[in-house]
Amino acid sequence: MKKVTILAFDSAPSTTITGPLDVFSFAGASAKLITEGSPDPYFDVQIASPDGAPVQCANQVTIASHLAMHEVKDPDLIVIAGVWDLETVLSQQKETFDWLREQHDRGAHIASVCTGSFVLAATGLLDGKEATTHWGAADVFRQLFPKVNLKPERLIVDTGELYCAGAFTACYDLSLYLVAKYVGYDVAAESAKTLIHDIGRISQTPYSSFNFQRNHTDDCILQTQQTLEKKYSDDVDIDNLAQEAGMCRRTFERRFKNATGNTPLQYLQKVRVERAKQFLEEKNSSFDEVSYDVGYENSSFFRKIFRKHTGLRPTEYRHRFQRKWNFQA
Repeated sequence: MKKVTILAFDSAPSTTITGPLDVFSFAGASAKLITEGSPDPYFDVQIASPDGAPVQCANQVTIASHLAMHEVKDPDLIVIAGVWDLETVLSQQKETFDWLREQHDRGAHIASVCTGSFVLAATGLLDGKEATTHWGAADVFRQLFPKVNLKPERLIVDTGELYCAGAFTACYDLSLYLVAKYVGYDVAAESAKTLIHDIGRISQTPYSSFNFQRNHTDDCILQTQQTLEKKYSDDVDIDNLAQEAGMCRRTFERRFKNATGNTPLQYLQKVRVERAKQFLEEKNSSFDEVSYDVGYENSSFFRKIFRKHTGLRPTEYRHRFQRKWNFQA
C-alpha cells in the first residue's frame, strides 16, 4: 500500500485535510462497499502536524493528528493542506520546510492543496518550476516567490514529483489525479463516480475574479483605473488617458503596467469581461446586448476576448453561473 501523509497546520481549511483523507482512504473501497463487494484499499493514510498536536482549523473545527511529522516513516506522498494564516506559518515553520526537503531527498513525492503551495514554495523545491495556487492568492505568491513559474489559471500542476492544486475543493481533483497516477485511471474513475465528482477538470480560469489590482501607491494610476472602471463602456482612447494623467503615452503605459501588471488596454479588457460576467449571471440579455453594454459593437470579437479570459463560451458561462438553480435541468 502507498503511504500517504497529510501535513496539516493550525488555520487550515478543514476540507483540504479531510478531502484528501477521504479520497485516498476510500480509493478502491467505496464503490465495492456500495456494491457489497470486498473493500480493497490502496493507500495507508495518516494526518501529521508539525508537533503531533490537534489542528485548529480556520472554521474552528479541531482535527486530531495521528502523529508528529518527525514520526512519519518513509512516506510515498506528502499532501500539504491549505493555510489560512500564511504569515504565521511561513515565519514559524522553518523546521517543517527542512523536513519536507529531507523527505523529498529520500524519494517522497510532495503535493500541495490551495495555499499549501506557499509552504511547498518556502522549501525552495519549486524554484524554477511551474506551480499553481488559489487564484485569489496569486499576486501575493508572486511577490514572495518570484523564482517560481506560477500558473494560476491551472487547476493542477504536475512536475513529476511535486504537485500543486488550486482552491479548497481542488483537493478532490488533485487526490483523484494522484489516485489515477499511482494505481490507475479505473480506480480514480470509480472513486469519482462514487463521490459524484467530475474528473478531469484542468482550469481555475472560469472561477476566478479580476481583483482590479489596486494594491499599489501610484495615485495617478489609481485615478486612471477608477476612470476605466466607471467608463468601461465608453470609447476609450489611451492617448487621452495619458494626456489626462499628464504624461506621454510611453511613460503612462510603463507606469500603468508597473503598478497593475497590465497595460491600460489589457486592464480595460479585464474590466469589461468582469462586467460581462456579472451581466450574464444576473440578466437574460443576449450576448450581443451584453457586448454592447460593456463597450463592444462587434460581439464576435468580444466573444474571443471573453473566452480567452474565462476559458468558457458565454453560453457555457451563463449556464454554469447564472444566479438561479434549476434542479430539473
